[in-house]
Amino acid sequence: MIPPATLDAVIRAALAEDAPWGDVTSESLLPAGAQAQAELTAREPGVLAGIDAFVATMHAVDPAIETEVLVGDGSPFAAGALLARVTGDARAILRAERVGLNLVQRLSGIATETARYVEAVQGTGARIVDTRKTTPGLRALERHAVRCGGGHNHRFSLSDAVLAKDNHLAVLTRDGRDLTEALREARERLGHTVHFEVEVDRIDQIEPVIAAGVDTIMLDNFTPARLREGVALVAGRALVEASGGVSLATVAEIARTGVDVVSVGAITHSVRSLDLGLDVAVG
Repeated sequence: MIPPATLDAVIRAALAEDAPWGDVTSESLLPAGAQAQAELTAREPGVLAGIDAFVATMHAVDPAIETEVLVGDGSPFAAGALLARVTGDARAILRAERVGLNLVQRLSGIATETARYVEAVQGTGARIVDTRKTTPGLRALERHAVRCGGGHNHRFSLSDAVLAKDNHLAVLTRDGRDLTEALREARERLGHTVHFEVEVDRIDQIEPVIAAGVDTIMLDNFTPARLREGVALVAGRALVEASGGVSLATVAEIARTGVDVVSVGAITHSVRSLDLGLDVAVG
């Protein structure tokens, strides 16, 4: 679920951006009190995400708008499917239209693409997870969409877990410090509930990192052959995450190497918004 306060803040900021002093088009063309019914329709197949955001946008503009949700988040749908219906003040519906559509189209695009990745790795035991490569301010919504598509979430923010990447390790060992010792010292300073993950980009880094007692080791930009070698070397002493260069064309082969997790930035940073339409009949 998207935290209500987070969703409300996103919607109010988006509405203020889109109509800072009202909707001059609707207010000049449509008579006050005119009523309308609008249908949210799929123009292509996909997996729905963000229907709550769409409904909340309508209600943020006018709480009196009536909404009927016909397809729930996480549900697949065909082209032409009727997803929701809204009835109420025509000016209010048209003011909310673009923001509501932008959110549900974007989130449904993420859910749909995530579902493709999840389907591609079925039977391997590997999880598809997202990354922090999200739209600023929309992370909670986009990560909800990943879950709607059957994926899983990585750490939500820099505050949630340790993930030491190549730049961290470069600074940590630049004075010749032993990598294992440095990581152990860092771990000792952490609370016992904090997850500790370290990224490596070479096979020879694996053993020193594993020796420090990390929870997860990320093998970054490894070839499938190197991933299999890395999984064998870790030998169950930590979770193994594959990252870097992951696409729909490569994800199945990566997952078959035995890794536990495949992180995919593309499911949030490179998706196309799904084509959904809101058709209004003014009465």
